Amino acid sequence: MNKSKLTKTLWKQRYLILMVFPFIVWLIIFRYIPLWGWIMAFQDYRPGKPIWQQEWVGIRWFAEMFQDPDFYKAMRNTLVMSIMGLVFGFPLPIILALLLNEIKNMAFKRTVQTISYLPHFVSWVVVASLVSEILSPSGIINQILQKLHLTNYPIMFMAEPRYFWWIVTFSDIWKELGWNTIIYLAAITSINPELYEAATVDGAGRFRKMINITLPGIMPTVIVLLILSIGNIINIGFERQFLLRTAATRDVADVIDLYILSYGIGTGRYSFGTAAGVFKSVLSLTLLIFANWLSKKTTGYRMM
Repeated sequence: MNKSKLTKTLWKQRYLILMVFPFIVWLIIFRYIPLWGWIMAFQDYRPGKPIWQQEWVGIRWFAEMFQDPDFYKAMRNTLVMSIMGLVFGFPLPIILALLLNEIKNMAFKRTVQTISYLPHFVSWVVVASLVSEILSPSGIINQILQKLHLTNYPIMFMAEPRYFWWIVTFSDIWKELGWNTIIYLAAITSINPELYEAATVDGAGRFRKMINITLPGIMPTVIVLLILSIGNIINIGFERQFLLRTAATRDVADVIDLYILSYGIGTGRYSFGTAAGVFKSVLSLTLLIFANWLSKKTTGYRMM
């Protein structure tokens, strides 16, 4: 593209560029400039002294982190809950979007969409309170189980470590299921309607059209979101685990972010917390690149 053509293109898209500009500035200020703080991971940082006057300790904090049994426990919990969320949570929004697309009654469709979207706007504090109440010894789940004679005594769901990962996973699915369908519904609207008309002429039913037209039509979107989900498999946050855990489930509740908060910032070991954060970011980037490469090799789709 020559300079004249590039100038014309930029001028033609000037309003789009102006709309994007604030987000680029935000990205630089809040995402890229803070990266200079990563050097704290290689220092024995002490508040009150300039960053260039701090003592350099090399990879001391990384070595200490890899020797800490609690780190591996947090990594295990993070990976298990992330993989469970990916396996159970990723396909469900796709299925819901496909089913919603087949609903012809618009009033009913909008009602279902609204009901499924609403939990997304409820804070995790409220959700955790609801889940704790529902699963309490006197909660509705235990009442149903006892009414059906499936158990003779209340089950202590919130105090049993073996239930914790499942509680976190399905609480998150319930909260985000409807919201995650939005992008798939948007992708479905871009499919050429003539494909459905041709399939109808050929005698294809609704299920056949869903499998052979709708699903392949949104596959690029599915692949991109799957790659991003794999890249973020280590970034699951800590709100759910922090709010739902109890003293009895702490060993299965602590994740990487809670580990950084507790053993880094919470104890004033800022360099140690930074080292753990750097490790998490590098691992996420590695997973993202690997998922993108694997997708390109197996499906031909890629994100970058």
